[in-house]
Amino acid sequence: MVDVPGRSPVRSVRLRPVGDGELELKYRVVHGYRRAFRMAGEGPALVLIHGIGDSSATWAELIPDLARTHTVIAPDLLGHGASDKPRADYSVAAYANGVRDLLTTLGIESATLVGHSLGGGVAMQFAYQFPERTERVILVSAGGVGREVNPVLRLVSVPGAHLLLSALRLPGMRLQVGLAVGLMRLLDTDIGQDAPELLTLVDALPDETSRNAFIRTLRAVVDWRGQVVTMLDRCYLTQGMPTMLLWGDRDSVVPVRHAYRAHEAMPGSRLEIFEQAGHFPFHSDPARFVALVEDFTASTAVADWSRERWRELLVRGRPGTVAGRPDTARNRQVECELKEASERSAT
Repeated sequence: MVDVPGRSPVRSVRLRPVGDGELELKYRVVHGYRRAFRMAGEGPALVLIHGIGDSSATWAELIPDLARTHTVIAPDLLGHGASDKPRADYSVAAYANGVRDLLTTLGIESATLVGHSLGGGVAMQFAYQFPERTERVILVSAGGVGREVNPVLRLVSVPGAHLLLSALRLPGMRLQVGLAVGLMRLLDTDIGQDAPELLTLVDALPDETSRNAFIRTLRAVVDWRGQVVTMLDRCYLTQGMPTMLLWGDRDSVVPVRHAYRAHEAMPGSRLEIFEQAGHFPFHSDPARFVALVEDFTASTAVADWSRERWRELLVRGRPGTVAGRPDTARNRQVECELKEASERSAT
């Protein structure tokens, strides 16, 4: 055992190699829909939740290292990757339910959740809906902290956006998009930091079914004014829930100032900033990402949840309230910032 000042002792672990077969996609049918996922390793469960338009493939290079000490589950969210893409509910609450149901079929009762971008919102929603099944939360460039979001996503959320996405599949458009993204990278713009990933997202929408699922998912969290879902109003519930925030300081999709806002709103959270990284810090510096996840899971105890404690937090309310009632004289600024961040919340 190794003692870390201010933290729980680090548990000794047995490293285990991961076979190539474990990284292949597996499938489960839940509620009549096929759900794709990757699963590897042994040990405490670690769930990796990708962002919008992405898939479990985004974690592929990290899974072998993380699976040496964990049972890693990386799902393709419904409407993404190799999972089915029905005309269905693509809200963060529905995704949290889907993650719960998949884990249940796999015999996993609780897990540490790692969520990127939209997946960060899903991870937070899972922790809110199912705190008794959440051991820790790791948010990576997560959505749901403020209204700001990349203008391209706001544009794609408006009516008629499916025509724009369809145009990307026209002959020659892939080359033009590649040239434009390459130029942004050459000019060292923030959005250029994520050039390879942006092109991958374009390639991930090959047909109308995929594009429709993407638009439905986007409209559940973004409109022409920006993000429409916030987790700031219930961040106080993370008291006792080990939480870590990982962000790139050049994130052009979800600005890094959202990381500082979330860190301030989450009591006891840990914040790690990746310098010169964009929206995918786990691609920019995978070794550091894996090291931080392993250190965090090894040096923190699982969340200590109880109905009594949950009720106590709810009755007390968030900062700026007394027994659930607004106390604007004491903390009017908090109420104002919450109202500006979003006009409605995930429930």
